[in-house]
Amino acid sequence: MVVMIETIFALLLIMDHQIIEHRIQPNLSTCLKGKRYAQREDVGNNRIQHKCIKSKAELEINIDGSITIKKLILE
Repeated sequence: MVVMIETIFALLLIMDHQIIEHRIQPNLSTCLKGKRYAQREDVGNNRIQHKCIKSKAELEINIDGSITIKKLILE
């Protein structure tokens, strides 16, 4: 496993003020599109919030070549 730190766009799923899930997005436009889609699916659930952020993150390259967020570095 290779670990690196980069600035990324991420789509966050926040429930009760805690980050439940985070996904890397290629750019802000794609992130906002995913956010709109997710919000339409979660209509009526006030506990769930979706948010796009630009942040540094500790990324991990998996054995299959995919890249995942290991840890967000919120400044």
